[in-house]
Amino acid sequence: MRKTILALFLAAQIGFVYANNALILQTDFSLKDGAVSAMKGVAFSVDHNLKIFDLTHEIPPYNIWEGAYRLYQTASYWPEGSVFVSVVDPGVGTNRKSVVLKTKNNQYFVSPDNGTLTLVAQTLGIDSVREIDEKANRLKGSEKSYTFHGRDVYAYTGARLASGAITFEQVGPKLLSKVVEIPYQKAKATKGEVKGNIPILDIQYGNVWSNISAKLLNQARIKLNDTLCVTIFKGSEKKYEGKMPYVASFGNVPEGQPLVYLNSLLNVSVALNMDNFAQKHQIKSGTEWNIEAKKCAK
Repeated sequence: MRKTILALFLAAQIGFVYANNALILQTDFSLKDGAVSAMKGVAFSVDHNLKIFDLTHEIPPYNIWEGAYRLYQTASYWPEGSVFVSVVDPGVGTNRKSVVLKTKNNQYFVSPDNGTLTLVAQTLGIDSVREIDEKANRLKGSEKSYTFHGRDVYAYTGARLASGAITFEQVGPKLLSKVVEIPYQKAKATKGEVKGNIPILDIQYGNVWSNISAKLLNQARIKLNDTLCVTIFKGSEKKYEGKMPYVASFGNVPEGQPLVYLNSLLNVSVALNMDNFAQKHQIKSGTEWNIEAKKCAK
């Protein structure tokens, strides 16, 4: 007992507070080679007691927007203090900033400041942003490596922050409380109609997810079992137009039939019961892809 108290006292005196928060990794590297393993090795070298988890490593190459969405999709389900490292970094080795964003719910996001943090900044709120000081927070001996900041800067800094080896203030200099944001169609509602963006697909099943919330459906006075006219655009080009019911779940329509439903994030989505809507109608996702749904005229 005395040894434990002494250890805690000494740790406090030298500014080290053992944290052991979750470290969650996301990249566009895939698991085909050793890149992700190298990142985990660096993190374990910082503290072999770290709890390291994978968000996904299957972000399509260079797709910053999808990386932004996957952070938004998952972050709110992780506890306070969690540290996310996201590496979708087509500008690696250039003068883009490397930052850590602290959200208002006390989570930390380690990433290039290239738009990856758009949605967590907007939905969780920004408490503070700091630029990573690479003189203090970079893997020793990696200074001449310009193309693997995921290992040398982000995994290393994220691990030090999650383990308590550094505080947030020791990450580097404080910046203005803003990050680079990717423009996209914000969701909106009018009487009988909603409009929004298709940020992502439910890849495994081909369902089309929008950013239109259940709250906006209520504002538009759209309710369960209404028949909706759905239109999907890529830019100004119409890609799909059809009628379908707004129902609670897939089994409320016959197999192969279209439906509107609320997904697990309580956002408006479009699907085919036991079939792939996106594949059948050649629908994709991203900032150019938008959707409108309105009550069909009787």
